[in-house]
Amino acid sequence: MRLEPTLKVSRLAKYAIFAYVVLSFIYASHHYFSIHSQHRSSLSSSSSASITINTTSDKKTWARKQEILHKLENIERQRERRPMMWSIKGGKSQHTLSHNFMSSKIFSSSMGLDHITPYYFKASKINNQEDITLATLVTRNRFAVLSRLATNYKGPISAAIHINDDQEKTKTIQELNKIYRSNPDMQAYVDIHLIIDKYDRQFNMWRNIAKLFTRTEYLMMLDVDFHLCTDFRKSIWQNAELATMLRSGKVAFVVPAFEYLDQKDGLDWRTFPTKKSQLVDQVNNMKLDSFHSTWVSGHGATNYSHWYTTDQTYPVTQYEYSYEPYIIYKKEGTPWCDERFIGYGANKAACLYEIYISGVDFWVLPNDFLIHQSHKYANHDRTRERVHNKELYANFRKEVCLRYSRKYVIENTWYTPAADNMKKVCTDIPKWKYLSGIPKAQREADKLAEEAAKQEQLLKNQSHYDEEEAEE
Repeated sequence: MRLEPTLKVSRLAKYAIFAYVVLSFIYASHHYFSIHSQHRSSLSSSSSASITINTTSDKKTWARKQEILHKLENIERQRERRPMMWSIKGGKSQHTLSHNFMSSKIFSSSMGLDHITPYYFKASKINNQEDITLATLVTRNRFAVLSRLATNYKGPISAAIHINDDQEKTKTIQELNKIYRSNPDMQAYVDIHLIIDKYDRQFNMWRNIAKLFTRTEYLMMLDVDFHLCTDFRKSIWQNAELATMLRSGKVAFVVPAFEYLDQKDGLDWRTFPTKKSQLVDQVNNMKLDSFHSTWVSGHGATNYSHWYTTDQTYPVTQYEYSYEPYIIYKKEGTPWCDERFIGYGANKAACLYEIYISGVDFWVLPNDFLIHQSHKYANHDRTRERVHNKELYANFRKEVCLRYSRKYVIENTWYTPAADNMKKVCTDIPKWKYLSGIPKAQREADKLAEEAAKQEQLLKNQSHYDEEEAEE
């Protein structure tokens, strides 16, 4: 009976040794075959890669394609970027939001977002916060124009570049990479923000992206086709009064725009005038005219006839809702462009209209100007887009007028200069003051004051007329 425990231990030891031998054999076999399998796979991959490279006629082309594919893969991974995090001041708690979720809020009025890559290329020489960034939008057929703009301006540029998400996507990015690397001025001054989606002509959304990622305090909303003929930065920063006006955030400077009547004359920017006197001569000789001169509402409020003869900065006094000047203004505290405007017609006008109503006065620079570089326009029907945006803009103007008028009433700034621009352009809305929340007694008092002001103006005009009659 005493031998049973010893026999049991002996049997257990034998079983343990047997199990150890079996497991060791299995492990060794698996390890052996794994190594040889990996080795064969490695040889196969190396051979395949070698064949691919050796049979490619142009190794540089192959390398560029691989680089483009790599960049596209990086763009695809934008959805998986690190989330944005907020920490409560003085506390340890944090709140995180994904980039996709944040983007969906930021661009909630747009058609949709697939991929936005800020700073796809980031310029190396944007260091001065108090500079003026050219915020522009660019498509594939304007890459060369953007490159030329960078060399001409030699200052910060924030370019929102839209690329259609189609079979040409890789080739388009390859063209962008090539032109960016071929021009040191682009590398020095141009931030590229890449937008890849199927939603073409979301102009206001693209403008917002260019503004959002601007790295200076001021920007100029510019169409890339315009050539900068003068140094408006020098005009502003070397004039203490103008610099103070821009820094206030309550003034936007208008740079008058021109175009050649004969489109052939506008093809070569090197022949463009660089002084106001030269430009005026060409206007008098019927070679140049204000941009889109046949459409007076678009740029007429700039008052070109006055601009030709003055050397003083002057305010825009006859603002029209179709006004579309090119302006320099402060980034912080100014409205964004409404992204519901898709395609041609009213998109930029709506953007500028809200900036004006928000209390930003427009002043025209007297010695600076832009000239449009002639180009072929895209061959597609814009009629449907214009009809759609015309209807949208009519509703938008009422909406934005009521929103800002209500804002001024709540802030108790209705009777301050902040509300002056709104009062100039929103008066045609039925029951405007009532809907804005102005009490009845105040509305009646305002009406009497307005009638008295009109009567006073009529008397002044009559007096001036009588004086002229007497002199004759």
